[in-house]
Amino acid sequence: MPTNRPTMKELIEAVREFLEARVMPAVDQNIAFHTRVAVNTLGIVERELEKGPDLDQAEHERLRRLLKQDGGLKDLNAALCRQIREGLIDCRNPELMEHLMLTTLGRLSIDNPRYATYQRALGCAAAEPGA
Repeated sequence: MPTNRPTMKELIEAVREFLEARVMPAVDQNIAFHTRVAVNTLGIVERELEKGPDLDQAEHERLRRLLKQDGGLKDLNAALCRQIREGLIDCRNPELMEHLMLTTLGRLSIDNPRYATYQRALGCAAAEPGA
């Protein structure tokens, strides 16, 4: 991808900041609410651009280890679902549980990093030995 400026992230950030700082205070409550939804959506897109590739790569590696097979992320996720559905992998498997927890925390770090349960989970993970 070209290194043109402004970057996609910078463009999204500029629009988000404009909506938040200039539009929301200047419009009625109904429009302000929908503007807040747009601001939050742009925040998700920003975080997805920033964190998504690394989270996908980590998830892919965990799935490869867990399933002991290669493939794309989508195919490995389908294989995991199939193995769980068919009882080929025990739902109490610690490696599976860790994978599901890390995948969920990664998704929350993009979708809603201020979510209280996510914040508590981060605190618990930081308190665990080796975390």
